[in-house]
Amino acid sequence: MAEITAGLVKELREKTGAGMMDCKKALSETGGDMEGAVDWLRKKGLAAAAKKAGRVAAEGLIGVAAEGVEGAMVEVNAETDFVARNSQFQEFVSTLSRVALASDGTLDGLKAMPYPQTDRSVAEETVQKVATIGENISVRRVAKLTVESGLVASYVHSAAAPGLGKIGVLVGLLSAGDPARLEALGRQLAMHIAAARPEAVDVASLDPALVARERDVLTEQARASGKPDTIIEKMVEGRLRKFYEEAVLLEQIWVIDNESRVGNVIEAAAKDLGAPITVTGFVRFNLGEGIEKKESDLASEVAATLTT
Repeated sequence: MAEITAGLVKELREKTGAGMMDCKKALSETGGDMEGAVDWLRKKGLAAAAKKAGRVAAEGLIGVAAEGVEGAMVEVNAETDFVARNSQFQEFVSTLSRVALASDGTLDGLKAMPYPQTDRSVAEETVQKVATIGENISVRRVAKLTVESGLVASYVHSAAAPGLGKIGVLVGLLSAGDPARLEALGRQLAMHIAAARPEAVDVASLDPALVARERDVLTEQARASGKPDTIIEKMVEGRLRKFYEEAVLLEQIWVIDNESRVGNVIEAAAKDLGAPITVTGFVRFNLGEGIEKKESDLASEVAATLTT
């Protein structure tokens, strides 16, 4: 029997896309025969992952987990919305969000984490799920928020199950106020962020390049009016304030009453709690944002084969 070396396992993984432990077992079962191991994995349905990896995964779920001063969020994509209703897939995403709480907040770090109750890593378990569920599955991104004191609140929109949905939000609140009342405010803030899509907590936190680009656009628009430079400058500053009201969380109008400014709502809540409240940051994930979905029809697919 051939020696089961790390190089042999690596070669089989590259050929099949199966997990490391599955490859090692396949080689052991077949006496180190590479082709026999490939067939063994195919029979077990574990070699299908490599073939499915080229297909676009733009559906799936956002998973959110928050415990006290920490919160984590993951986006896991699949090919069809149907899979998002699959109990195995939902359990996978939910588990990943909890694993992410103990991670370093990076995607590579999460993928290297051990997957609970298995001898596989998150990356290897993902390949396993591709084989068992039958669709390309991709752990796309992860985020983690931590505060020194207070809490990280969360919200999931279009929930498919607790902590799982199409839009997820984490918001960090630094405060010594009552946790229960802070949690209520945090959830409302997270709901606001889901609906209003701010770019930053405050004006100072906005990307300078974004502000500069907006200023350039507004300046050109104002110049088209033919007014003097002194008037143009005032017009630009006025329009920038409007931009801040749309892009900055603390400057936005509170979606709960469509009247108050978010910054004023937080100040009032701090006064009521008897302790300052600072929004340290937030993260908002919208499922599939930025993924280009392939759109084609049968006629164009046939035509494409005729020209190749």
